Amino acid sequence: MRRNSSLLAVIGVAVAVCACSSVQEKKAETTDASKSSVEKRPTPENFKVRLNTTKGVVDIDVHRDWAPRGADRFYELVQQNFYDDAAFFRVLKGFAAQFGINKDPKVTQLWNEMKIIDDKAKQKNDRGMVSFAMRGPNSRTTQVFINLANNESLDSSGFAPFGKVSDDGMQVVDKLYSSYGESIPRGNGPEPAKIQAIGNEYLIRNFPKLDYIQTARVVE
Repeated sequence: MRRNSSLLAVIGVAVAVCACSSVQEKKAETTDASKSSVEKRPTPENFKVRLNTTKGVVDIDVHRDWAPRGADRFYELVQQNFYDDAAFFRVLKGFAAQFGINKDPKVTQLWNEMKIIDDKAKQKNDRGMVSFAMRGPNSRTTQVFINLANNESLDSSGFAPFGKVSDDGMQVVDKLYSSYGESIPRGNGPEPAKIQAIGNEYLIRNFPKLDYIQTARVVE
């Protein structure tokens, strides 16, 4: 009986060691897969991002030589699916359509801490041009706007376009819901700070007519 007990104990230890090793291997595999899935890819010099929106398809042609840091950040965000389910939360007719706050406040908070250095503006903020929103020097993070008109006043303020929406895409952008207007208190639109703090729940509850980006993907 003692020999059997000892033998069973040894077998039990061996099984436990094997099980532990198996779990560790699976954890390692999961970690490696996770790392590879978020691995940073080099930004192409020119690429197209397709926004599938609630109003239709919007294609953005990105040119890295226009604004390298802006193009790099936009590419990285799209690769991370950051803009999926993001709202066009600020649409002002004759001015701009703005998006770029993630549906998950935790994700938004993380990216808000990773500001990028300004690019020198090489292109004008004409209709269809796409630039990062910012609040002062070197403050760009994730929010982007599409110019709905020729906004020359933005050129001297450091807003550096990195891409342009196709003509067909602009027909879609012009249809985005805009009646909420400017953000509260200057208008009846959403407060960006509350979107960042609460996420899409705040928008769905209080601003049900907003349009959204369903998916944003690099297509070529």
